[in-house]
Amino acid sequence: MPPPSQVALLFIDGVGVGRRARQVNPLAHEDFLLSQFADGSGVALPQGGQRFDVDTTFDVPGRPQSASNQTAIFTGLPAPRLIGRHVLGYPTRPLVQLLQSDSIASQLVARGRRATFANAYPVGYLDALALPRRPGSMGAFVMPAKYQRRLKPSASTLTFASARVALRTLDDAAAGRGLTHDLDGATARARRFPVPERTPEAAAAIFWGLAEDFTLFEHYLADEAGHAQDLEAALATLRTFDRFAREVIRLRPPRAQVLIVSDHGNVEDLSTRSHTTNRVAVLSFGDERPTGLETVADVGAQVLRWLP
Repeated sequence: MPPPSQVALLFIDGVGVGRRARQVNPLAHEDFLLSQFADGSGVALPQGGQRFDVDTTFDVPGRPQSASNQTAIFTGLPAPRLIGRHVLGYPTRPLVQLLQSDSIASQLVARGRRATFANAYPVGYLDALALPRRPGSMGAFVMPAKYQRRLKPSASTLTFASARVALRTLDDAAAGRGLTHDLDGATARARRFPVPERTPEAAAAIFWGLAEDFTLFEHYLADEAGHAQDLEAALATLRTFDRFAREVIRLRPPRAQVLIVSDHGNVEDLSTRSHTTNRVAVLSFGDERPTGLETVADVGAQVLRWLP
């Protein structure tokens, strides 16, 4: 069987494999794709989907964090182990260097493959960070220098900037050529940007309409709900992401592979505001079976093996 012609990576921040305990775990309240539990039980996956629980700690002391583990996913390298620590928030210089030299987007583009990021951003944010972008004017502003110095790019935006892939703007989201981080566009509309209201299912159709050989979508609201210990917010964002992910899987083209992964645990244990050391579930949908999935870094390495 030939390898996949496309790989879609749906990244959701802060969702681990925890206990089936309704009092602390919103994933135990409903049958989400990510309702997978530490005792090995979990929701049955559609279309022959496969589950692999992987490590997030890399045997590095401390709790896993977003910047270092996202760098691991988006490079295929054990970033926390390489730099000797976990890094929260935004990539530090050593992580930036890893992303600039080894991001999966830059490696794929060097192979003649096409890669794209489905998320859309305000023009002013991208310009303040000097990130390559598509044409647009929505959200344009000039950031004062004192604030610009504090602004840092995310691991995901650096992944594509390293390959000189133009990032999508809110103009793209408004025109159906990109997705807002919340999928329905509510955050952008609250800021008076004319992004239409969309269902998660409509967002999934847009996703496949813009997809290339490798396509990433990033969703981080579950991590925010976990830090806030907010059950209702967690359930709301998990419902939205689940509807989107199920439709992405249903619409999957022939020879496309869909992967769902998180960077670390959080929302699966609302008894704490902190990240957890729980493993995370990698969910795979398509004709291929992933191999060698031990840590979150192996997800990026698998993408590179599938798209030689």
